[in-house]
Amino acid sequence: MLRQVIHRGLQSIFYKLGLFVSRHPVFFLTVPAVLTIIFGFSLLNRFQPDTDLESLVAPSHSLAKIERSLASSLFSLDQSKSQLYSDLHTPGRYGRVILLSKPGGNILHQADVILQIHRAVLEMKVNYKGYNYTFSHLCVLRNQDKKCVLDDIISVLEDLRQAALSNKTTARVQVSYPNTKLKDGRSSFIGHQLGGVMEVPNSKDQRVKSARAIQITYYLQTYGSVTQDLIGEKWESEFCKLMHKMQLDHQDLQLYSLASFSLWKDFHKTSLLARGKILVSLMLILLTATLSSSMKDCLRSKPFLGLLGVLTICISSVTAAGIFFITDGKYNSTLLGIPFFAMGHGTKGVFELLSGWRRTRENLPFKDRVADAYSDVMVSYTMTSSLYFIAFGMGASPFTNIEAVKVFCQNMCVSILLNYFYIFSFFGSCLVFAGQLEQNRYHSIFCCKIPSAEYLDRKPVWFQTMMNDGHHHTSHHETNPYQHHFIQHFLREHYNEWITNIYVKPFVVILYLIYASFSFMGCLQINDGANIINLLASESPSVSYALIQQKYFSNYSPVIGFYIYEPLEYWNGTVQEDLRTLIQGFNTVSWIEQYYQYLRVGNITAANKSDFISILQNSFLKKPEFQHFKNDIIFSKAGDENNIIASRLYLVARTSENTQREAVQLLEKLRPLSLIQSIKFIVFNPTFVFMDHYGLSVTMPVLISGFGILLVLILTFFLVIHPLGNFWLILSVTSIELGVLGLMTLWNVDMDCISILCLIYTLNFAIDHCAPLLYTFVLATEHTRTQCIKNSLQEHGTAISQNVTSFLIGLVPLLFVPSNLTFTLFKCLLLAGSCTLLHCFVILPVFLTFFPPSKKHHKKKKRAKRKEREEIECIEIQENPDHVTAV
Repeated sequence: MLRQVIHRGLQSIFYKLGLFVSRHPVFFLTVPAVLTIIFGFSLLNRFQPDTDLESLVAPSHSLAKIERSLASSLFSLDQSKSQLYSDLHTPGRYGRVILLSKPGGNILHQADVILQIHRAVLEMKVNYKGYNYTFSHLCVLRNQDKKCVLDDIISVLEDLRQAALSNKTTARVQVSYPNTKLKDGRSSFIGHQLGGVMEVPNSKDQRVKSARAIQITYYLQTYGSVTQDLIGEKWESEFCKLMHKMQLDHQDLQLYSLASFSLWKDFHKTSLLARGKILVSLMLILLTATLSSSMKDCLRSKPFLGLLGVLTICISSVTAAGIFFITDGKYNSTLLGIPFFAMGHGTKGVFELLSGWRRTRENLPFKDRVADAYSDVMVSYTMTSSLYFIAFGMGASPFTNIEAVKVFCQNMCVSILLNYFYIFSFFGSCLVFAGQLEQNRYHSIFCCKIPSAEYLDRKPVWFQTMMNDGHHHTSHHETNPYQHHFIQHFLREHYNEWITNIYVKPFVVILYLIYASFSFMGCLQINDGANIINLLASESPSVSYALIQQKYFSNYSPVIGFYIYEPLEYWNGTVQEDLRTLIQGFNTVSWIEQYYQYLRVGNITAANKSDFISILQNSFLKKPEFQHFKNDIIFSKAGDENNIIASRLYLVARTSENTQREAVQLLEKLRPLSLIQSIKFIVFNPTFVFMDHYGLSVTMPVLISGFGILLVLILTFFLVIHPLGNFWLILSVTSIELGVLGLMTLWNVDMDCISILCLIYTLNFAIDHCAPLLYTFVLATEHTRTQCIKNSLQEHGTAISQNVTSFLIGLVPLLFVPSNLTFTLFKCLLLAGSCTLLHCFVILPVFLTFFPPSKKHHKKKKRAKRKEREEIECIEIQENPDHVTAV
């Protein structure tokens, strides 16, 4: 009883709203247009892209960021950039190049050419306000001699060139891998500087026979000043241009360059590449909406309403974008999905209002017909819009740990609100004017008066076809001329009978079992998408660089900084054993190991604190080959006593080509040890900021949104039209969501911020299309479930097919955008639309004929009413037998 009162109350409210809009159409047409003009200008004036990629796609709150702050407070990360090697997430400004030899070649034989390119980089000048800056003015300086920090592979190449000039063979200059001995006596890790290595067979010291690639990085100083940053940016830009020029000069080498701005530039490049394709997508949606709203009947056809409906969503999206930029929002490429998301929901309301208009009685005044359409459609559309707002509102909550997802969800909330307002105001006004034209018998395209049937009969066939108002097709069996709409006619005459055929149902059940099996199989193989390459333009320098880097330099993980942040008894045998246990299995760059070896080789005993520190400071760190370890130890002095209060070493693990996933596993392995070991340490690499609990961070929004929608549907079980409607809706949405999740995993889509946003949208898209169908079914009073589902499809099938078809056709241009981001968007939205269409037209029409709600009580009621009516007729006949004779 309560739900009926609520439902009727809402219908009454929207009936009055429809009447109000139909009486003031000019006002409701003008206000949205003025808002769009105002906010559209702000969109043009305040547009600003977001250049901080880390703040967008890295988890906002993570332990890795705390560890970075602690590590930076102990040892300057700017000075450690060359040691803390990271694939693509190197902090600060830098220029990096990979030099690749021809297949079968040895890059070490081209040392002279590489050093020429290196000198060109060092001599490259950047002009800023009349001053010329070279790399030596901008580079990171070493503490010991204030010279520029350069990769150790440069020293190896110089040794090889000197050997070639002095007529020595390169075999005399022994290059080991991954650790090699330099000319100054230092042992250096070159695992990330030399790639595609083939070792000499049976070589004990892992001597290099040949190598395919060399990677060189030029690190720039970061002072935090705007001027320094501008100069650094100009230097990076000139560096990339120089590498392009060098590629033309040295055809025997392949050069791949990367700079700190490359990732952001290639992330933003997707928006530039997609602009034309989005316009094509809009044209396709306009065309589809216009054609699907047309009929042969020139009076009742509504092609312009379909077109105006799509334009309504467009201007509401422009208004939402203007509001976003007025509130100091910054654009990023993930927001490309908003037009498609908004269009998918908005056009559903448009087509439902058109279907609602077709269901109204033609003999009513057009204002009453508009009010009836609002009363019929807006209750359901309000509910689905509310669920959209709840889902994306939960995604915009503080629980969301990725800024790009949060910004997107905030924008979607504004877009949904404006969509709703623009549909009942702007599009409602368009519906009023179209209804007035229809009532006055004006042509739906040419807006001229339709001639009478007698006049048309005297005209040529082409004129009759253009001016046909459907009076020839209307028969006494078809009292509703709108049933001639081609989609509605197809559903009524062909599809409904076919899908409810008893011989078709077993095949549908088998199809669903196959669908569920593949979905379940995909859900077991979900991968997190921490790889930032998934968000970049596919044909970009960053992606090319990353692929080559992954192919030739993935033998070792990023260099992990191992920071011991409390005083430790390094001279104690137990502590030494604990350290060895911790770093077992890693390739280490460590002052501790070098010092222990130095003591063993010199047969020196340092069993107590004073001896250990005294030899370390006065002997070990004084030697040229060990001086660089001064940067890895922090001493403190209390009176005459020296203490080691903190130190660091570097760990590198052997990995396969899937370096990022293995780096995450290393982090998950090492971090718990820091809590249970007596040695207090932290581990850090710049890559960890992007990977730390990324899987949990990226899946949290969809879990929260799904939980929010589920909670709302459960709480409204007895406040909506029918409890079983909510129950079926929950099952349908769960089936569609798991289907999209599983199938997109099988289609090699990882769980990144784009796919998560698509999953949130899938929840709502499924509700948007399944809810009207299900609620109409559970409220139907026909004799059988089969007849109920036929009526439901006939009532809502046209709007569902129009909307999903327009949505899927609008996605096609995304295929031609050369970007991983848009390709992920295309895959996920294609699956969302296809799975929803499959459930609405295939799975639900069959399964609803098997399961509750039962229609027997409706059948009994109808029988009782019919029996009572027959009894009354018999009484009337007995009382007036002359009437029967007259008939």
